[in-house]
Amino acid sequence: MAFGLHGGGRRRQPPPMSEINVTPLVDVMLVLLIIFMVAAPLLVVGVPLDLPAARARPVEAQDEPIALSIDAQGRVYLGEEPVGAGGLAARLAPLAAARPGARVMVRADRTLPYGQVLAVLGEAQAAGFRRVALVSSPPSEER
Repeated sequence: MAFGLHGGGRRRQPPPMSEINVTPLVDVMLVLLIIFMVAAPLLVVGVPLDLPAARARPVEAQDEPIALSIDAQGRVYLGEEPVGAGGLAARLAPLAAARPGARVMVRADRTLPYGQVLAVLGEAQAAGFRRVALVSSPPSEER
């Protein structure tokens, strides 16, 4: 009897590896870190403003608020899109109907007159929003 000539015997298989290769995991984590580092600054509303400082605590957000911005020249933006004079309430009314409990965050440049900011707040409330707030920057040590 000849063993092993016809290949009828069982070959020994190596035992299963009990080690985890973490190199692909580290690679994926580094790629995600880079993606979030690049994307995070882009998530901020893009209208550059010089916000006034306040000592108020930040508002805890459960949902994404509607962002209104007023730049130093008095131009109003809904998100990053400019809104024409007098057209703000018409643009906000469908949003108020679709999201009745949504918050509206108003960002206004510090150099604007109080009356201009108050007019935008009034238009947001006239459109049907009841949760309207002003956004400020935290106070700095220089001021």
